[in-house]
Amino acid sequence: MKLFIKKMVCISCQLVVKFELENIDIHCTTIGPGWLETCEPVSAVQMEKIKIALQKAGLELIDDKKTILIEKIKHAVLEIFSKPDTILKTNFSYYLSQKLNLDYTYLANVFSETQGSTIENFVITNRIKKVKELICNKELNLTEISWKLHYSSVAHLSTQFKKVTGITPSRFKHLECNGLLPSPMCEL
Repeated sequence: MKLFIKKMVCISCQLVVKFELENIDIHCTTIGPGWLETCEPVSAVQMEKIKIALQKAGLELIDDKKTILIEKIKHAVLEIFSKPDTILKTNFSYYLSQKLNLDYTYLANVFSETQGSTIENFVITNRIKKVKELICNKELNLTEISWKLHYSSVAHLSTQFKKVTGITPSRFKHLECNGLLPSPMCEL
């Protein structure tokens, strides 16, 4: 049985979920960001135990189809940024449409309706978070960061970064390196 779990995006969350489920004698065959499959069907009593175990871990079981779709969209977008060496050969709308096997207009409408924001804004916000992370890591220069995150140029990255954060990437790097940023600025 496939279950969808809100906020389960990292390996640590996946391990916690697996541990919590094993404690209530439910075993996973596979687990990924935002989902898991159990070895056997789950009863209503077990489902309640799962909900309680997930709440202890700060996570939530999703059973609404639109919410599941939103989580799939978010995970598909985040997947691109988690594979930094992957070159996106198509645009995000085509990628999402292919990945989720649904029309992009439908995906965009459901996302906007339930999130109060567009998929494009979600993509931009998460791209900028990844740019901040890479700047904070100090391993790559802006040209390398723009390439890894599929920007057409450093100028495009810089313009978008300034529009979202209010400062340039260079200024961010200077402030971050000197410890002058308030903590939410570098928060990921």
